[in-house]
Amino acid sequence: MTFDFPIIALQEVDSTSRYLTSLCDEKRDEVEPFTTVLAEFQSAGKGQRGNSWESEVGANLTFSFVLYPDFLPAKKQFVISQVISLGILHVLQQYRPDGFTVKWPNDIYHYDKKICGMLLEVYLQGMNLGRCVCGIGLNVNQAQFLSDAPNPVSLSQVIGRKIDREKLLKEVMTEIKALYSQLSQQGNEAIEALSSSYFQHLYRAEGYHRYQDQAGEFMARLVRVESDGRLVLEDESQCERSYLFKEVQYLI
Repeated sequence: MTFDFPIIALQEVDSTSRYLTSLCDEKRDEVEPFTTVLAEFQSAGKGQRGNSWESEVGANLTFSFVLYPDFLPAKKQFVISQVISLGILHVLQQYRPDGFTVKWPNDIYHYDKKICGMLLEVYLQGMNLGRCVCGIGLNVNQAQFLSDAPNPVSLSQVIGRKIDREKLLKEVMTEIKALYSQLSQQGNEAIEALSSSYFQHLYRAEGYHRYQDQAGEFMARLVRVESDGRLVLEDESQCERSYLFKEVQYLI
């Protein structure tokens, strides 16, 4: 299969993001936007909160790609997370239209099970964004999960058949590129549209649910996500609570 972006396919690497970051540091401006490092196995794949990512060799998609969103001010970097989350979500919905949501800030869920995680490493260039390395782990054909992760699921488990991983990678990157192009060309108009779509597709978008912060467990409903990525919840006493990444946990 041919791809319309540079791709480096590896059998094994400690981390595709680490490999790509080193490549960008070494070659500077020679690494094109959307250059993608794909590995059959990552020995030290990283996730949010410092977690590792379980992935059976040859069963899933573990990859990283690089962007240079220098047209965006640093304070708007969360929109890059929205672009990537929505790009993956849109593609998964083509395989099965029900149940897929974005769990803040950028995990993809099918109902209450996690199918995709990502980690964005952003480097600033003055007051704007510079380089952004986006690492993604997408469960595709794995049939059994052996780690103590509480709620993994793969796309093949969701739809009941095996998936062509190369085709899926091409679909995901094509959709992300399309959304990123809208962002770069339309500016604030695209940011508003992306933020609106992101909010509409959030996990637990309706009703009260269980959360936990440093003070303990509480019930709350989702109110909004601020432009800087802060999650705003309203508890049962109608008090708003605002959280940055890692400051609150969903209890599932």
